[in-house]
Amino acid sequence: MEARLSGKAHKYGKNVDTDVIIPGKYCNIIDPVELGKHALEGLDPEYTRKMKTGDVIVAETNFGCGSSREVAPIAIKGSGTSAVIAKSFARIFYRNALNIGLPIFESEAAVDGITDGDEIELEPATGKIVNRTKGQTYQAAEFPPFMRSLIDAGGLVPYVEKRLAESKK
Repeated sequence: MEARLSGKAHKYGKNVDTDVIIPGKYCNIIDPVELGKHALEGLDPEYTRKMKTGDVIVAETNFGCGSSREVAPIAIKGSGTSAVIAKSFARIFYRNALNIGLPIFESEAAVDGITDGDEIELEPATGKIVNRTKGQTYQAAEFPPFMRSLIDAGGLVPYVEKRLAESKK
């Protein structure tokens, strides 16, 4: 897992669903980068224009609710967004994000303390979130070792491929 992630915060509200994360008309795109060009288009059509690689999405509760659209976290990651911080995630989005290696952080305090445009630094291995703009530090739950391995590998498929290759040695 990368030691640190950093970028500007883009803040959104409650119940950001998978239909606005990636509208259905783009769900047939296979290339993550191409898919990422449409990330959050249903919520914020300017998101991919104003964000920079490494930026962070910050949202209230129930991020990723709605359909079990697996391409939603792929679109976010494909856009260059480094992570998502929210008070809570829909469980299917949570698992889909980890399966594709998108770091996600649950922290009510961080969401309450971060303002749109703040510079954020994240330490995925420890769950530490630093708001460099305001000089505040927050703590998200750490990922268990297995989940860290999954994210380190880039998601479930690369993790399984690595484990299979190791078992053949």
